Amino acid sequence: MLEPKIFKAYDIRGIYPDELDEDGAYAIGRAYVDEFEPRAIAVGRDMRVSSPSMAEAVSRGAAAAGADVVDVGLVGTEMVYFAVGELELEGGIMVTASHNPKEYTGMKIVRRGALPVGGDSGLLDIRARAMALGDTSEGQSPGQVRQEDIWPRWVDRVLSFIDVEAVQPLRVVIDAANGMAGAMLPPVLERLPIEVVRCFFEPDGTFPNHEPNPLLPENREFIIGKVTEEGADLGVAFDGDADRCFFVDDTGEFVPGDFVTALLAESIVAREPGGKILYDVRASWAVPETIERAGGVPLLNRVGHAFFKHRMREEGAVFGGEVSGHYYFRDFSQADSGVIPFLLMLELVSKRGQKLSEILRPYGEQYFITGELNTPVDDVALKLQELKERFGPEGTVSHLDGLSVDAKDWHMNVRPSNTEPLLRLNLEALSPELMEQKRDQVLQVIRK
Repeated sequence: MLEPKIFKAYDIRGIYPDELDEDGAYAIGRAYVDEFEPRAIAVGRDMRVSSPSMAEAVSRGAAAAGADVVDVGLVGTEMVYFAVGELELEGGIMVTASHNPKEYTGMKIVRRGALPVGGDSGLLDIRARAMALGDTSEGQSPGQVRQEDIWPRWVDRVLSFIDVEAVQPLRVVIDAANGMAGAMLPPVLERLPIEVVRCFFEPDGTFPNHEPNPLLPENREFIIGKVTEEGADLGVAFDGDADRCFFVDDTGEFVPGDFVTALLAESIVAREPGGKILYDVRASWAVPETIERAGGVPLLNRVGHAFFKHRMREEGAVFGGEVSGHYYFRDFSQADSGVIPFLLMLELVSKRGQKLSEILRPYGEQYFITGELNTPVDDVALKLQELKERFGPEGTVSHLDGLSVDAKDWHMNVRPSNTEPLLRLNLEALSPELMEQKRDQVLQVIRK
């Protein structure tokens, strides 16, 4: 089973086995090798119930097409990216559906250097090959499949991003959501002096407690309550494949991803003065203003990991952060990691000697953001044009990614969804009253 619609802008995701099964996974593994002709690739898998058989099928397909396969086993997505870079492989496939509900399966695919394969960089070619009937690998000498333990090297690498000696014995609540963070964090935590309240650390693809998607408010309720109950210094929630992390401060407030980007950028630029930092079009003004104040160079970028990873290479950027909780590091193959931001935040709070809520207070007092507001619309292009005509005269207009309007005391970005007829609004103003006023005006145009 291999439904064409499972091939998304950045990855592959579909319901198992109705939209994607082992035969489909075999075809994708084979098609990937036929398309890019790597000599050796890494294959990893998450904790979903279907993942062992799906990863085995991907490996068989890739080997049948002539590639050697390094099976890295049960790992987080960032560990496949790390394996591709560390072992100097020519590609990698992670069998995961990230934060999607339990009935989903999927894959994240990269080339040499952990460069992502997306809709405009080969994924549609893989789809075309995989959908075509017949064995395109006839006459190929099959590759070998071998297992490799990358865990010790990965633990050393992520810990190299901080000064472990600087970390104080903070009390931290961690919600692994029965995802891969529950397997990945223990060998890291045993080398840190912090006191951890571990929640849902048992990897379980049925997600018995809540879906592993901390961007949804209902999935954050648990950790917000737990941080307050435990009197913790901070809380950290991970998504299913643990390539994203989200923070809750000591008062139980969820920390927006743009404020996290600003804090992490500031600490990174302190180590690398003049460093270039990428941020996305949805972000608060807090991000570029913090970067400039710290002596770094802020670079505005389109949303999406493929765009971030390519631009980071072009610019030699040291770090990139997206509002959605993806954080990218030059010294981690320009790939995103969920564990490195967690470690950097521990170090930052320890060194500042302040509560996280106190560190964040200047942002909360100066920048007033809506968060992302999604609205279904019938005609995306027409609605964007209406918004441009109505609000464009108030500021500078950009079409880098959707529609952005930058005025003196407020700005917004409205982007179409990649997968459904939705418009996503992110808006900020320099007072709560103006934020609410402009938000309501913009939503009135979108929803009329």
